[in-house]
Amino acid sequence: MSGGLLVAGTTSDAGKSVVTAGICRWLARKGVSVAPFKAQNMSLNSFVTREGAEIGRAQAMQAQAARVEPSALMNPVLLKPGSDRSSQVVLMGKPVGEMTARGYHGGRQEALLSTVVGCLEELRGSYDAVICEGAGSPAEINLRRTDIVNMGIARAARFPVLVVGDIDRGGVFASFFGTTALLSAQDQELVAGYLVNKFRGDVSLLEPGLDMLLGLTGRRTFGVLPFQHGLGIDEEDGLRVSLRGAVRESAVAPPVGDDVLRVAVCAVPLMSNFTDVDALAAEPGVVVRFVDRADELVDADLVVVPGTRGTVRALEWLRERGLADAIARRAAEGRPVLGICGGFQLLGERIEDDVESRAGTVDGLGLLPVRVRFAREKTLARPVGEALGEPVEGYEIHHGVAEVLGGEPFLDGCRVGEVWGTHWHGSLESDAFRRRFLTEVARAAGRRFVPAPDTSFGALREEQLDLLGDLIEEHADTDALLGLIENGPPSGLPFIAPGAPS
Repeated sequence: MSGGLLVAGTTSDAGKSVVTAGICRWLARKGVSVAPFKAQNMSLNSFVTREGAEIGRAQAMQAQAARVEPSALMNPVLLKPGSDRSSQVVLMGKPVGEMTARGYHGGRQEALLSTVVGCLEELRGSYDAVICEGAGSPAEINLRRTDIVNMGIARAARFPVLVVGDIDRGGVFASFFGTTALLSAQDQELVAGYLVNKFRGDVSLLEPGLDMLLGLTGRRTFGVLPFQHGLGIDEEDGLRVSLRGAVRESAVAPPVGDDVLRVAVCAVPLMSNFTDVDALAAEPGVVVRFVDRADELVDADLVVVPGTRGTVRALEWLRERGLADAIARRAAEGRPVLGICGGFQLLGERIEDDVESRAGTVDGLGLLPVRVRFAREKTLARPVGEALGEPVEGYEIHHGVAEVLGGEPFLDGCRVGEVWGTHWHGSLESDAFRRRFLTEVARAAGRRFVPAPDTSFGALREEQLDLLGDLIEEHADTDALLGLIENGPPSGLPFIAPGAPS
């Protein structure tokens, strides 16, 4: 087998990431050597590969689904929003500067096409199949000229395109038809068909619509995936963070001890790598919620200040909302607080930032004896160490360099009383360490909470990825999908008016 497929979507959050992961896991279980690819990703949730490259967490998750090691080739361009109008551009895993949306789409993006095509070709030379994920919608006609992630990459590789639509939002038939009809004739030649996502109910009631869609477009539907609860797969939202309502989905198993443990995560602006708390939510008896008001910290047993792309801005936000004072009171009362990356930095005494916010020297919350200076070079690392007597692995993504002036050592940061701080993302995924940490939190909080002795975050993640593979295998026409991947787009697909200019 040798080939590929582009998974596009009628909208953002239509399900492209999970469908791509599901196809990768299905193929990997069949013994196919497969790799994920997303030419350009906009996300504040990122990951560090073993070679020290920063890529989107969604592509790292898809690589795990494919059972391969993630690399910068799988996500050559990563945009990390710093405001509504600008982003840090990460090229081949390394930051190359800040750029406005107009500057990026005005020429830089188009110039990157040869880079992303080169990465895709390198993957195609190493794997039997490459499953590409698009971004947003392929029918963003105002951006088509500079597109390198949707139809631009599909046309360069001559890959068939599978368009995913979220029927739970409504309007999926209009979205499928309209997406196709807004593409140029050359792009429409690559759109092989559709995949319905998040369907609830009797599929037979949907079939007349699918038949009419085939008659209108000449393109078939390759499957109807049912709505599936409990998919805690890494998200890749850029400026908009989907918090699944206001509460992360927690394990349904009852607590092992007599009490539950309540975790409040401060939903700071430009929150990054909020997936750090997924490992807490996976523990039976741990309830994780995102908060933005001081009164929501009152009954919390642990407050987490997560990473952020704007440390100084997050610090101002905490003060404006009274959360900074509430966190300081907690620290004075000996109630647990954990700061991760940017959250760790703002818990310190002082921040010197002439790089990210250019705010100069500002006072931190003063809860940890730490001084932070922002460097132009970004730290990207995969550290391994020990804390609380247990092995820990993590990854670092930050411009801030911390000078730790006291306290008890804790990973690369420190601990003072019940206030903890570290730059290490992903540390809570180390099972033995997480259990010891939660035991410490429960003791300080006066809760009769006992961590489950056998929770494996890695095993739970594998179960979720297998579930995605099952969804594809059981609810999609896998023979037809295999044909697309091997043979490319079907010939003779009709043009749907009005189309877009070439």
